[in-house]
Amino acid sequence: MDSILVKGSGPLRGQIPIAGAKNACLALMPATLLSEEPLTLTNAPRLSDIKTMTELLRSLGAEVSSLQDGQVQALSSHNIDNHVADYEIVRKMRASNLVLGPMLARLGQAVVSLPGGCAIGARPMDLHIHGLEALGAEIELKDGYLHAKAPGGLKGAMIELNFASVGATENIMMAATLAKGTTVIKNAAREPEIVDLADCLTKMGAHIDGAGTGTITIEGVDRLHGATHPVVTDRIELGTYMLAPAICGGEVELLGGRLDLIGAFVEKLDAAGIDVTETKAGLMVKRRGDRVKAVDVTTEPFPGFPTDLQAQMMALMCTADGTSVLEEKIFENRFMHAPELIRMGAQIDVQGGHATVTGVERLKGAPVMATDLRASVSLILAGLAAEGETIVNRVYHLDRGYEHVVRKFSAVGAKIERIKGS
Repeated sequence: MDSILVKGSGPLRGQIPIAGAKNACLALMPATLLSEEPLTLTNAPRLSDIKTMTELLRSLGAEVSSLQDGQVQALSSHNIDNHVADYEIVRKMRASNLVLGPMLARLGQAVVSLPGGCAIGARPMDLHIHGLEALGAEIELKDGYLHAKAPGGLKGAMIELNFASVGATENIMMAATLAKGTTVIKNAAREPEIVDLADCLTKMGAHIDGAGTGTITIEGVDRLHGATHPVVTDRIELGTYMLAPAICGGEVELLGGRLDLIGAFVEKLDAAGIDVTETKAGLMVKRRGDRVKAVDVTTEPFPGFPTDLQAQMMALMCTADGTSVLEEKIFENRFMHAPELIRMGAQIDVQGGHATVTGVERLKGAPVMATDLRASVSLILAGLAAEGETIVNRVYHLDRGYEHVVRKFSAVGAKIERIKGS
């Protein structure tokens, strides 16, 4: 099993290109199931999760070709001959459940295994089921599979989510594009990935208003056609690499970075003593002093501070001047990186959904273990700020969400290498 070796690095300088968003692409790819015509996605990230979604779509009968070194995904669903999303594929990745809404809408039936993914909380399917049942679907759970059918077709409805779930919003929105009549999703998720999906569906002929707000309205159409769509910039990868010069010092430009994607995150960086400025090509990040200031963070749905940047922000706070409190309000069990950071000399006290971090002058390298995707990169960031060597084990998590991570960190002067396992 591969690991990553990180050595304490000095100031970082240079440019890092930011990929297309993993979470956006994983919602855009199932949209192919809504149409017989081709869907082409550009600026696609090159990740293991994308390969898993490719495997799933192909198992349903879709054609998926990876072009231009994986940055273009060409999809066609003119011959869907299977409506069962098998456990052996779905268990690898939670986003696999996003085939449910499109298959119901176009085929009138779907059998989808309950999903898997990394262990950062239960993330149940009840919101997806509630929304699709409101559209007229009949859904039954049997032997770990959701058996869904819509014998009379889907019909528009008023749906209010009790939590602004990104996945549920995406599943319902895709299903509603082919439903008869009008669907209104209240308390809809507002993330950029929702807007990106709505933009793509609109190019395919859907009628969608309000994406990016708490209320989305979809007027159902009889059919959708093909389209070409660029995947939006990955705001989580962007925020992660912005923290590298914040931790190590120096000045790094993030190519393709956009302030509108990470406003709440940038506000916290500013309070911590980090300058973020717009350039013609993206964003420039530079630490103002020798040591950042401690800031409190509470994770919230967009436009609040992203839960997917909480672990990385904790790594920064480990060497901040003062004490910070990080509150996790999205997922339970999302402080599993804290014990690993403590192995590196961090002072962290976790009580339920709160982690109190008292900054130290310097972390010390140690062997650590990645517990999930974002935790894995937080340990790399911590290793850049540590004395000596840090070995991050179980980095298969990392491959799910970060492409060419060693190459990108190395390009700005970080001392990092991947060690192949036996």
